[in-house]
Amino acid sequence: MFVERGPNASLEEIARRADVGIATLYRHFVDRDTLMRAVVLHALNSTIDAVEQARRDHADPFDAMAAYIHAVLEIGTSAVIPALLSAIDLDEPELKAARITSARRVVELLTDARTSGGLRADAAFADIGLALVRLSQKLPGPFSAEEQKALAHRHADLLIAGLRADAAKPALSGPAMELADLRQMVQDSEI
Repeated sequence: MFVERGPNASLEEIARRADVGIATLYRHFVDRDTLMRAVVLHALNSTIDAVEQARRDHADPFDAMAAYIHAVLEIGTSAVIPALLSAIDLDEPELKAARITSARRVVELLTDARTSGGLRADAAFADIGLALVRLSQKLPGPFSAEEQKALAHRHADLLIAGLRADAAKPALSGPAMELADLRQMVQDSEI
């Protein structure tokens, strides 16, 4: 609901879709802010788990990165966090810790994929992170939920193919933004 309607999504509709009464929702989450915080924390922790699972399941770092990309699409991290970004405090200690751990694990995954020769040298942290945000957005038109999901994974496969190291590929245009660049951009925008 938050992805579809943003931070002001109806709590009654959220309860209905969860197949619980509104009183049950309020017993678990005292207010909207508590619910939104829990949703974002769950997404971040699930992302950390996805990196760890991908590493366990795939000896090749590039294959682990590809599995991580598909897992994040399933989790919805790159859809829910942008939808709630303006309504939550990502610097709240528990969210900040999860955000830092998540980013660190992804950076390690990408570094390993690059070092192993699988990931093209000019692919940056933001290339993957921002592409996941784009892939997580609903396509316009009459696509069903199943078609939306299938197309997101197909487009992720195209992204993954483009991320594979290959001397014949042309250099990427536009800025290569690492995690530090994104952090600086956020700090600059707050001034």
